[in-house]
Amino acid sequence: MRARVEEIVFDCAEPSALARFWAGLLGGEAVERSPDWAYVDPPGFVRLAFQRVPEAKTAKNRLHLDVDAGDVDAAAAEAARLGATPVGAVVTDDQGRFQVMLDPEGNEFCFVGG
Repeated sequence: MRARVEEIVFDCAEPSALARFWAGLLGGEAVERSPDWAYVDPPGFVRLAFQRVPEAKTAKNRLHLDVDAGDVDAAAAEAARLGATPVGAVVTDDQGRFQVMLDPEGNEFCFVGG
C-alpha cells in the first residue's frame, strides 16, 4: 500500500482570510466550511486547508512550500499586493533564483524560478 497526501493543513487565526490569500496566489476558490476551517483546491495541486487554533505562530515553520513562479520578482510583487511580505532579497545561485515570503499570518513559503 502506498499512502498519498490528501491535503496540507495550516494552523492559523483566520482560516477564511488565509484560504482567500492562497486562492488568489495559486488559483481555485476559497471555501469556508465553518468559521474554524477553510480550504482551497489549487489547480494541479493538493488541497490546502486552514484550521483555526488559539495560539499564535511563534517560530519558523519546519515545512514550507516552494512555489514555481517563473518570474520570481513579478510573483513576489503580486503576493505582496495580496498581503504577503518578502523576507530579505532575492537569492540567486547555481540552481536558479528564489524569494522567501511570509503569507499574511507569517507562514514561510518561497517563490522559485530559473
